Amino acid sequence: MTLRRWREAGVYFLAALSIASISWSDEGAESAGELLDMSPESPAPWGLRYLSAPLVSVVRGSDYMYSAREIVIHTTPAGGYLDLFYVRSGFQKRFEQAESPLTVLLPSRLETGSRDSLTIRAFAEGYRQKSITFGLNQKIEDLVLNLVPLPNRLDHVSSRYFAGRTTISFLTAEALTFRLQEASDGYGIILTETAISEDARLSVSEIESPLIENSYSQQLGEDLMVKLVLGENSPILEVRSKQAYDAPRDFHVFGVSLVPSGSDSDRVEAAMNALARLTEADVSGCALTFDSVLRDELDPGSLARALRPNGSFTDPYLRAAMRRMGDLSVDNSVEFVDGTQLRPESPIELEMAMSNSGGARGFLVLLRSFVAGLEVERRERVESLRSLLAPELRLEEFTKFLSRAQAQEEECRASD
Repeated sequence: MTLRRWREAGVYFLAALSIASISWSDEGAESAGELLDMSPESPAPWGLRYLSAPLVSVVRGSDYMYSAREIVIHTTPAGGYLDLFYVRSGFQKRFEQAESPLTVLLPSRLETGSRDSLTIRAFAEGYRQKSITFGLNQKIEDLVLNLVPLPNRLDHVSSRYFAGRTTISFLTAEALTFRLQEASDGYGIILTETAISEDARLSVSEIESPLIENSYSQQLGEDLMVKLVLGENSPILEVRSKQAYDAPRDFHVFGVSLVPSGSDSDRVEAAMNALARLTEADVSGCALTFDSVLRDELDPGSLARALRPNGSFTDPYLRAAMRRMGDLSVDNSVEFVDGTQLRPESPIELEMAMSNSGGARGFLVLLRSFVAGLEVERRERVESLRSLLAPELRLEEFTKFLSRAQAQEEECRASD
């Protein structure tokens, strides 16, 4: 190889080495995060360390006593939030908040007293808090704080509005411990040591009814708050709660109901009158097209869970609707999509019909007419029907399914 080629090779090698070092420096800077100076405004009071510092420096080097120190803090999961407290003799000298990864600049040993300490508290949504405290006169090393997930998580949320009453159901892996906070604008439901899934977060944000103006969730340390904001014209409400266990899906269910105060008899009477006004035309002809299309759009398992008796406040209304379905059917016999026929006037057959009510021909459209007789506003009608048929489904999705079924029904009527 000629001298010229050796020189060219050397230039390329140095250039590559330079690029690699720059890349390594950038990655190192990124992994160390931002730089935060936690030095208090004034050093610790004068002490014997000022006399010993020159001697120590002879043995350990001048940087040991006179140079500022750095530590790098990481959390698992990455991006955890950090609270940092600089404490001297029991008094807080400095407090800062940051996000990991973080490089913390600390004063030199000469400026640090024997009772100076740094407390780091790390937390992230869905994880337990973790704190560590160490004296600043001891050896300081980089930290990795491993956060432990919270013991419970809110996986799913469903809401129901019917006959003036709203019920919110929270589905979690473990039984909930909760407390209720009443405020001037509504209620805060605090679920202790509970995280929230993204699906549940979206469902909470979409909870809405004539009683609830809007809602949201907020992680408060290790606790989760679900805030229900009431409308300005909301009546005086009673808050009722109930806990149950959904064995097939292995979920603990915690329900909170907002019930207008006073007797339930008026609401029950209004519902019975709405059922009595239904006629055979509500469950025949093109109405059955709506019934069939909507059934096909909805998930069979979710529909079965929604209509099957489970101790919900809607159970008596659904039983009454099934009995009315029998009254409006030929020979008082309700036909199911699998060919079964049952007579709801018989208590035993009524329970059999309720266990498979999602498959009863005409039952979905009967519930639509039932809701129309109870609610005046279209928005409330849609929400009530969603609450009966698909309480776990978001309103936007249910509205799409409803529109498709209505479009098919209109085509049927236009072709007659």
